[in-house]
Amino acid sequence: MEFSFPDGLLLGVSSASTQIEGGEVGSNWNDWYHKGHIQDGSDPAVADDHWNRAEADTELMARMGIQVCRFGVEWARLFPAPGEVDELAVSHYREEIIAMKARGIRPLLTIHHFSNPMWFEEKGAFLKRENLGYYLDLVRLVAQRFGDLVADYITINEPNVYALNGYCFGSWPPGHKSFREMFTVLENMSYCHIQAYELIHSARKEMGFEDTHVSFANHMRVFDPKNAKNPIHVAAAKIVQWLFQGAVTRAMSLGQFRAPLRNHWGIQPGEYEDFIGLNYYTRSTISGFADGVRKNSPRNDLGWEIYPEGLIRCAKELLEVLPRPIWVTENGTCDNNDGFRARYLYDHLKAVSESGLPLNVIITGASVITLNGWKDKVRASDWYMSIMIRRRGPSSAPASSFQK
Repeated sequence: MEFSFPDGLLLGVSSASTQIEGGEVGSNWNDWYHKGHIQDGSDPAVADDHWNRAEADTELMARMGIQVCRFGVEWARLFPAPGEVDELAVSHYREEIIAMKARGIRPLLTIHHFSNPMWFEEKGAFLKRENLGYYLDLVRLVAQRFGDLVADYITINEPNVYALNGYCFGSWPPGHKSFREMFTVLENMSYCHIQAYELIHSARKEMGFEDTHVSFANHMRVFDPKNAKNPIHVAAAKIVQWLFQGAVTRAMSLGQFRAPLRNHWGIQPGEYEDFIGLNYYTRSTISGFADGVRKNSPRNDLGWEIYPEGLIRCAKELLEVLPRPIWVTENGTCDNNDGFRARYLYDHLKAVSESGLPLNVIITGASVITLNGWKDKVRASDWYMSIMIRRRGPSSAPASSFQK
């Protein structure tokens, strides 16, 4: 065994409702598909049929020894219309959570993971301040109806990715291309997170619980200059880092709204996360304002650099903002043939185990459900992860076939 996991470190898996549940639920992603905007034609109504296979999927996780399951609720299922709660959907999620806990799997509930009901989208979604109360209604429902079962929450997943792709690049719904709108959405989501943080704590405290953990899943990258001796590259890397993750991190974690984000609500500075939720995948190499990849670096099937050290660098960056226990809420890679995923997991877990940082939870890219449709068995890399969980570390390093 080349390394062992730190005492108390929990390993888990992650998913989003739109990725796995299936169904025509009236979401923005159902609509985006029907408009022909999904490049590979994947239909979220098909997905992995998890909505109908939750019990079997949970049993697969238990067989693998999964310790934490980060899962999401589908807003459009819980609120098919404004103010209208679907009690069958509430019951379904409660049963799923109970099934996890009965198998010793700790649930980590994500309230918003890129998916909106179309009725919310048509009102302007997070672009309009008058709409934010609808999201907070969802938070209240989640806290009140699942709070007796769930202690750990992610309020919003990757607000920077949601805002960038949906309101700047136009590659996600609603397909807007406005720099200013992107920052407006980030302002509003920061407000929503802070309010949600207070709501969840208040609701569970009224229930008699004192073990509540609330945060947001922060998509972080390392932004390195292409040429560290080129002042333009160095300056561009710092600017891009601040615009993509620095400003929103301080707003959500500390209630500090700094340019280009504005505080429209008079929110007071404070501490608005109980743990650091870190989503990490890659490093960007910067020479201007476009994304770049380091020359001759190992890459995944998306062309992203595979850079395990970046996970530790990003964790340290967040610890400087607000020292909290670190939960890696997403980490994984695109590997269509499952040829190098096991090595990816090994390298990142090795970096974590040797870092000495206060990392409590690791949500890896190994998942029980594949995104290419339902399968009744898991991938080789998933079993490799399962073995590592049971042995508290690897028995050997897997072979690597990273692309360059």
